Amino acid sequence: MIGMDALIEIRWHGRGGQGAVTSAELLAQAAISEGKYAHAFPSFGPERRGAPVLAFVRVSKNEPIRIRAEITQPDVVVVLDPGLLSIIKVTAGLKPGGIAVFNTRKSAGQLRQELGISTALATVDATRIAREVLGVPITNTTMVGALIRATGVVDLESLTAPITRRFGRLAERNINAMKRAYEETVIEG
Repeated sequence: MIGMDALIEIRWHGRGGQGAVTSAELLAQAAISEGKYAHAFPSFGPERRGAPVLAFVRVSKNEPIRIRAEITQPDVVVVLDPGLLSIIKVTAGLKPGGIAVFNTRKSAGQLRQELGISTALATVDATRIAREVLGVPITNTTMVGALIRATGVVDLESLTAPITRRFGRLAERNINAMKRAYEETVIEG
């Protein structure tokens, strides 16, 4: 798990419409509710639905966050769409000691071999969980659960209020998807 002694920088990789921006915002809201400092912001231009999208979150336990630039050297990388692995080097700039959190059906060993990476990995089949729990393959809340399992950056329960505000009547299913992904995430150093 990533320690919370300093600033934690998280870069989300997804496609337009998958919820990477929403995931970043939910995480920042949860961190703020715990008394931490946090901010989240997207990076995209006039892309269409399905185009690659980046979102960023910074969380600090003790210090206000003054940096507003994109995160090029993250502590954590989260990948919502496994299809991005073949077109983007998602782990570019990942700090030593960082962790990559992947939505995938593959094992960490398979990913290491295919992508040539040696970083710590957290894997979960978030698409399967989303289909089974939500009825749609939108992996934003499932990947929030995987991220929290891999890093402990916030408490899982701190996401309940932000998810409820964001999803209304669909909140309970999203919370269940997040909790299930938290339980099913496999972490390999």
